[in-house]
Amino acid sequence: MFFAGKDFAPKCIIDGKNIQDWLQSHYIEAFGLLADRLRDAGDLFDECVIGWDSLNEPFEGLCGNEDLNVMPTATTTNLKKGPVYTPAQSLRLGMGKPETVETWDFGSMGPKKTGNMTIDPKGVKMWSRPSTEGVDGVDKKWGWKRDPQWKLGTCVWALHGVWDVESGGLLRPDYFKSVSGRDVVFIEHYWRPHWQVFCKRIRASHPESIMFIQPPVFALPPPIDAADVRGRCAYSAHYYDGLTLVSRHWNWFNADALGVLRGKYKTVLQAVKIGERMIRNSLQQQLGVLKSDADIIGEYPTIIGEIGTPFDMDGKRSYGWTDDGKHKGDYSNQQKALDASMNAADGPNALSYTIWTYCPDSSHIWGDGWNMEDLSLWSADDLKTRNDGLMKPGALSATSLLKDNTLMRVQSPSAATSSISLPTLKNFRGGGEMTGKPLITSLEGWENPYEFLTDGARAVKAFSRPWPTAVVGVPKDIRFDITKTEFKLTVIVTSDDIPDSQRSKTRSSASSIASSSSSTSLDLEDGAYAESPTEVYVPLVHYAHQALVGGQSALEDAAPIKGGRSQVFPPISGSSTTLVAVPSSSDDPCPLDIQVTVSAGKWEVSGQVLKWWYPVPEKGEPPMEYTLSLSRVGGAIKTLEEQEVEAKKGCLERLCENVCEGGSCCIMM
Repeated sequence: MFFAGKDFAPKCIIDGKNIQDWLQSHYIEAFGLLADRLRDAGDLFDECVIGWDSLNEPFEGLCGNEDLNVMPTATTTNLKKGPVYTPAQSLRLGMGKPETVETWDFGSMGPKKTGNMTIDPKGVKMWSRPSTEGVDGVDKKWGWKRDPQWKLGTCVWALHGVWDVESGGLLRPDYFKSVSGRDVVFIEHYWRPHWQVFCKRIRASHPESIMFIQPPVFALPPPIDAADVRGRCAYSAHYYDGLTLVSRHWNWFNADALGVLRGKYKTVLQAVKIGERMIRNSLQQQLGVLKSDADIIGEYPTIIGEIGTPFDMDGKRSYGWTDDGKHKGDYSNQQKALDASMNAADGPNALSYTIWTYCPDSSHIWGDGWNMEDLSLWSADDLKTRNDGLMKPGALSATSLLKDNTLMRVQSPSAATSSISLPTLKNFRGGGEMTGKPLITSLEGWENPYEFLTDGARAVKAFSRPWPTAVVGVPKDIRFDITKTEFKLTVIVTSDDIPDSQRSKTRSSASSIASSSSSTSLDLEDGAYAESPTEVYVPLVHYAHQALVGGQSALEDAAPIKGGRSQVFPPISGSSTTLVAVPSSSDDPCPLDIQVTVSAGKWEVSGQVLKWWYPVPEKGEPPMEYTLSLSRVGGAIKTLEEQEVEAKKGCLERLCENVCEGGSCCIMM
């Protein structure tokens, strides 16, 4: 109705408009009014609000369906799991008629039919009752007026002659296949026209908007006219590890769902991947395919608009709901699943992404509060008991965390969530004492910022990762091993990456830079430095100094944590230059314990930001490739929960993890 009502539901007229025009006009103008309000605020566009997506995860529905008696195979969401019914069966169920349908599961050998089950709505219909309308077809609640030929209480598609309600038989099984002899192509005929109208309305209020392009999940985007794009758009495909999302379980097998839908395999069995290494490689390859889809639009960036993993796995065992609660707080499987998805975006894909999601009212009982989804990265039910025993898990919401002065004393009542970060916490001292001018003056119940930032977070090591937030050049490869806290970034830099006005024309020797105390010197013997550095976010949860991880006693006993700056040493081999951290003369404490190696240039750390300067080729010179490696001096942090989980593991499980490199599948004989 929304996308194709004029073609397939011509009798559905409301307020004198076909249902398609009525729905789309209201939807687009609602967003248009929102854009107007944001514009009138005066300072939000292009910095806070950078762009707009036309519709979240649009779906083709029955458009293009060739036979309503058959389970669709060409749609973007045809995973068979649980009760599976044909469109014809769904029409009969919608009119309250019982149907016996197939049941399916997805195992290591692919999808498999497991039997049949009968679903009986007991006469309950999904269609609105005539009693909802008053005189002359005017809705009692909303006031819209329905055309008399649109009769309530019956299936709209029966009204259009697709099937007969009394007999239950189909009259036109190919009704949605074509229009006036033209085969239906959903994205070309319906999705793109809607996107174009939406884009035009938004651009009337926000001329420089980045328009995000998100067709149905896993579907190829269509070519977009340059006049619509105006050089400002991004492909925003969504991606989830479908088997993990649907089964709520991190399996030892998986499948290349995208490859199946794109016709890569002759049989589904060929798409099955066995073992963690193959699964991770497959997910990364799938996101690489999505990234290449952007080429259809043009030379525009790709952002994975949604990605994530469910936290209510295995009957909510991580919440302590199974096995007498022995797995409570164990999010190791969720961490593996989420890390596999994050790893898929990394590597040669080097994709930007937005993880779904943070819900401040997420709970173990209701999840994120919508459709039983449970994807939130933080939950009040996962907060630990405070030292004074006053805060029990689930007793604290994000709102009270920010506003309740009994929990946190804040200098400004307008403090936002984004203010609670390492820059405001980095000078924290045990016992609530802070130095400098931080926003937060006390964290009652938390001994240090590491404890505060990880409390209530689930699978935090998977989503809080090192990440290049600003790059001079183009990221070629991003790799992160959460088990070893080893991060590696490779960038490609060309002469086009820095304007001439920002180049330093003075050449200096490497030795003079090594002896310089200035952190902003930009020249080296082998090239001109970029004025702005590449910046890498260094998460505290992976690279915290042991004094923070060890708790109050460690803080009191530890020597002051000093910052680091780079020192250039003679090249080890070729043009490679190794930089290592040396103690800083600054009194500003650094809460990180890191070791950095770069192939060229110099670096420094400020808070949780690692800044890296390197030479940029002059015009006419070939592109340069540089690498940065980052690791924690003391090795990966083992939290108390991880130590407890490790202690609970059986001998065989630990043996398998040690023998099977990278968690890949093995066969013991």
